[in-house]
Amino acid sequence: MPMRGLGELESAIMGALWTADEPLSVRQIRETMVYDRDVAYTTVMTVANILYHKGLLDREKSGRAWIYWARETHAEYTARVMDEVLNTGPDPGATLRSFMERFSDEDMARFQRMISQIRDRRGLVG
Repeated sequence: MPMRGLGELESAIMGALWTADEPLSVRQIRETMVYDRDVAYTTVMTVANILYHKGLLDREKSGRAWIYWARETHAEYTARVMDEVLNTGPDPGATLRSFMERFSDEDMARFQRMISQIRDRRGLVG
């Protein structure tokens, strides 16, 4: 299932890079990505280039090939997309409240711990 704003092949490429421990060449991306059909090397190369121009990937030359890595972690990307979605509606507060109402008790406890950690990091009281 593609991530919001990404097509299926883009999602597969990003997934390969997010799970990699180091930058990958197009060949390595093609070998490690999870995708339900065979895709030509040149197609992966083209889509990686598109993701680079969209600002999702960085790259550098390694010999004759480019090696790619994600500019942000999967969690950072997801948080940014969630923020964009949250702010597209007429009432972001109501959207956030509706989202949080879906949380389980465990999710709520985790959320409260995260709020405390963030407040502590920011030096906020309460």
